[in-house]
Amino acid sequence: MTAKKNIEILRVTHLRGPNIWTYRPVIEAWVDIGELENHPSNTLPGFYERLTTWLPGLIEHKCSPGVRGGFLERLREGTWAAHIMEHVALEIQNLSGMQTSFGKARQMSKPGVYKIAFRTRQEQIGRKALVVARDLIMAAINDTAYALDAQITELRDMVDSLCLGPSTSNIVDAATDRSIPSIRLTEGNLVQLGYGIAQRRIWTAETDQTSAIAEEIASDKDLTKSLLKSCGVPVPEGTLVNSPEKAWEAAQDIGLPVAVKPYDGNHGRGVTLDLSDKASIETAFHVAKEQSGGSVIVEKFIPGNEHRLLVVGKRVVAAARGESAWVIGDGTSTVTTLVNAQINTDPRRGEAEELPLSPIEPEKSPEVQLELRRAGLTPASVPAKDQKVLIQRNGNVAWDVTDELHPTVAATAALAARIVGLDIAGIDMVMEDCSKPMKSQRGAVIEVNASPGLLFHIKPAIGTPRNVGKAIVEHLFAPEADARIPVIGVTGTQHTGRLARLIAWLVHISGKHVGLACSEGLYLDGRQIDAKDSAHWEPSQRLLINRSVQAAVFENSSRMILAEGLAYDRCAVGVVTDISCTPDLAEFDILDAEQTYKVARTQVDVVLPTGTAVLNATDPQVVELADLCDGKVIFYAPDADNAAIVAHRAKEGRALFVRDGEIVLVEGTIEMAVLPLATLKPAKAAKPEMVMAAIGAAWALDIPVELIGAGLRTFESNPKKTPY
Repeated sequence: MTAKKNIEILRVTHLRGPNIWTYRPVIEAWVDIGELENHPSNTLPGFYERLTTWLPGLIEHKCSPGVRGGFLERLREGTWAAHIMEHVALEIQNLSGMQTSFGKARQMSKPGVYKIAFRTRQEQIGRKALVVARDLIMAAINDTAYALDAQITELRDMVDSLCLGPSTSNIVDAATDRSIPSIRLTEGNLVQLGYGIAQRRIWTAETDQTSAIAEEIASDKDLTKSLLKSCGVPVPEGTLVNSPEKAWEAAQDIGLPVAVKPYDGNHGRGVTLDLSDKASIETAFHVAKEQSGGSVIVEKFIPGNEHRLLVVGKRVVAAARGESAWVIGDGTSTVTTLVNAQINTDPRRGEAEELPLSPIEPEKSPEVQLELRRAGLTPASVPAKDQKVLIQRNGNVAWDVTDELHPTVAATAALAARIVGLDIAGIDMVMEDCSKPMKSQRGAVIEVNASPGLLFHIKPAIGTPRNVGKAIVEHLFAPEADARIPVIGVTGTQHTGRLARLIAWLVHISGKHVGLACSEGLYLDGRQIDAKDSAHWEPSQRLLINRSVQAAVFENSSRMILAEGLAYDRCAVGVVTDISCTPDLAEFDILDAEQTYKVARTQVDVVLPTGTAVLNATDPQVVELADLCDGKVIFYAPDADNAAIVAHRAKEGRALFVRDGEIVLVEGTIEMAVLPLATLKPAKAAKPEMVMAAIGAAWALDIPVELIGAGLRTFESNPKKTPY
């Protein structure tokens, strides 16, 4: 290979919403493959073997043949570097723990330069994967070494720190399955489900219904136990102490054995069980104190298995059982070595957030060290051959037992959550057998946890995974709710800013609080709150996260679609005034009407099946968009004899046209209403196409014609400005 063979990344854009490629966010990159334009993959000696050795998972890529191994078939037959780069970037993301599958590569107007687009769930990771893909391909071409494992490790760390956690992702995925849109509000796990006034918010396993008072109660273990006991929920007898000596005195009063735990802890941290001697209890006090910083609880030890029951709303939706962790001595290995060999090698354990069990580190865990001390051991001790050593009594909850729960056990857990006041709670219970009634065993509620972990229900070590995200979404939204507000998008070049304002006004006078983002500014209920051009992603997102907004109107230029993507995933109404290839689109290598058509269709592609596309029947390309709409279509034109309108009316479709100075609304052969242009201000009457587009959008939203007429007469071209 010569040095001239190279891949240069010219430009990278993150399209954050629906775009010309797909409905989802993508990385779009312009790449110049240079001399490789003359060297497809089948002409590069050893390239196929080296690349597939590094990335055996490429066999799963179907590509255009549509079958497993389809991409490898293309690779053997000969394909170009840009196409290969698309697939390698996807596979790099998959190896990093961020599953994606969509990708495309298309040649641009300049020979050897391509646009490639691939799905990504996080911009920085997508950009990094692109660079790794380029470097790996060049290493495979040039037969040079490449530290792929190190790059994948770095990307996995990025996934852990930048992507939604597995619990939050499970909830978001469940919302997506119900066509509920989502917006990530921070770099953490705060997510909005739905738009505007219909939205709800989650923060991992907390929701906007989760009571702050209830969380405070749950963090105070003594108060929680007192409330539960007063309402008849079985809890272990216990007391608060503030010194090791008091802990021993309390243990003697309660009766041995006891458990010692922080009074305000969670997730089992600082908890030590089954203590019967003074030294162990005093040591356990210090372990709990480190986690709490305040008082410590000493309570009666309840024998049995640890269980975690997940309560969502008023019912238990999942349950998992814990088991103690043990090692068997071999006479030569230390406890730490045995733990690493017999426990931490379990593939279900690890630091990664998506793993249900954490590694056990005896040298770093005071709880484990105390347990070992009770057996006369330390992490450095060498247990005798075949000696069974208890390492950890609790904290290994990962065995699904949802289907085994006795109704009285589930009822007890649900009652505990209601008493504390949590809408989502993790109820820790100790029972000998969760399939038996509570009264037949010495079961008790040990803790009530706010913001409970969901992972051991989503990915249990043993048993059936539970779709707890679905249960949480069902708790937040009524069965028929999609958490959407009416969203209206306007695309084209014919007075689209003013048209968007007119539509927003018509929706507003129907009784809704309306947000508007357009080239003439950002508006709420007809008041201009920002005069800057707001036909962009960020101002549009401000409307969608506003809890007072009941409907939203967006102007979407072709430039915005190409540079940022749409701000919303789907819309109730999509208006297209025209398809015009303007000179500014050359910046995006959009050079003719056919390419511009592909940009404008984005607005129609996102119309909901229950929605409507409002299309200008005088533009042949706009008329073609009707076949792409999942919902209904309303055509408008100045002439009733327009061919598209005539054909549409023959199919009982809706249309608008001008006749004798009046705008006529028809459905099939039936005239629904007439709006005289003479009743409008001259500036509006002079633009009948703009007025018809606005009427069509309002009609699609079932706004009464009388209100539409009133709105047209009262619309002010000069906006009111907000005083703040």
